[in-house]
Amino acid sequence: MSDGYYQSGYPPPPPNDNYPGQGYGGYPPPPPADGGYGGYPPPPPADGGYGGYGQPDPYQQPPPPPPQSSYPSEHYGGGMARAQDDDDDRFAEQENNDQFFLKVKPGAQNPHYKLSDCHGRKRALLIGINYFGTEAELGGINDVHNIKDFLITLWGFKEEDMVILTDDQENPKLIPTRANIIAAMQWLVHDAQENDSFFFHYSGHGGYVKDESGDENDGYDETIYPLDHDQYEGKSGQIIDDDMHDLMVRPLPEGCRLTAIFDSCHSGTALDLPYTYSTKGTIKEQNMFKEAGSGLLEAGLAYAMGNREGALSSLMSLGKQIINSRDTEEENREQNSSAADVIMFSGCKDDQTSADAQEAGKATGAMSYAFTTTLRQNPNQTYQELLNSVRDILRDRYEQRPQLSSSHPIDVNSNFVC
Repeated sequence: MSDGYYQSGYPPPPPNDNYPGQGYGGYPPPPPADGGYGGYPPPPPADGGYGGYGQPDPYQQPPPPPPQSSYPSEHYGGGMARAQDDDDDRFAEQENNDQFFLKVKPGAQNPHYKLSDCHGRKRALLIGINYFGTEAELGGINDVHNIKDFLITLWGFKEEDMVILTDDQENPKLIPTRANIIAAMQWLVHDAQENDSFFFHYSGHGGYVKDESGDENDGYDETIYPLDHDQYEGKSGQIIDDDMHDLMVRPLPEGCRLTAIFDSCHSGTALDLPYTYSTKGTIKEQNMFKEAGSGLLEAGLAYAMGNREGALSSLMSLGKQIINSRDTEEENREQNSSAADVIMFSGCKDDQTSADAQEAGKATGAMSYAFTTTLRQNPNQTYQELLNSVRDILRDRYEQRPQLSSSHPIDVNSNFVC
């Protein structure tokens, strides 16, 4: 495997004089053990609720884990979770109700956003972590080899313009530590220009931690686990979605493309992109009635028992919850929308795990396998077709539901490019 970082035709990010000699181009060292990274919560508990990876968090009670599937196959971070999917026809029909979705007219390009033609510079950052010697060992390195060949043979990327971080390399700068991952993310998007095309792929453990910034409807930030995450105090070894958005999305100018693939648990909103698409090509909106179910039941029970004040209190609390949820969604779209051309495919929803599969005798992430397989069979797919194709490949064997999200509304009937 070549040392793509040093052979690339593009310089690394400029050094930071405040941190001489640290990381790629002088970027800051890992955060101190006593201060953490922005004060984020400890790693998730090891019981499967956060993907089965990390230590218990004594400061919070995680949400109950989703129901366990009957499938015994291995996973990226724990037991398989089966959660009802509001855009899978086998489980629900809400998708046909326009109240829950924002329609985007088929074939209509949004005039407010300039898309990359992907004919400019191409760079790729590929991260695959096996966590050798641990109880939670994966096959992420095989995914990197697969994606690397996929990008070179189908999309015109060159190996010398790739940074590849895996935990089987001797060069310490190419080991997927927290500091190296952050520095490589900065390298990927530095000096971004119109019509450039960047590609990010992560295959490893994912989890979630308590949201401290108030930008998550479910109260939890999604995370990835660097190889050395357990060498930090508490939760600070993980990299949260807020920071990945700031590192790889916010610096991009209009007309620059970033395609991101997350093959990890709880990765549905791993880049905090504000627009998520259903299999019907509609933008998912917050389902108020779905959220209201438990609150209405509680109010109804109180009223039936003659507790009118309790019923009224439950209804008022429910109304406040719905309003706050809607406000959070609107704020996220205002803060996290970008004129840049950012597309993300994730292996599952935020409350699901992603499978570590066996294909052709090799360990591989189910999402990485499905994504490359369908595009090798037919490179000329629209975004909506691609989402459905990936789901079709996984549907019969896995419970996870891959997600498609973007930095601004897109025409899902246009062809996928990178």
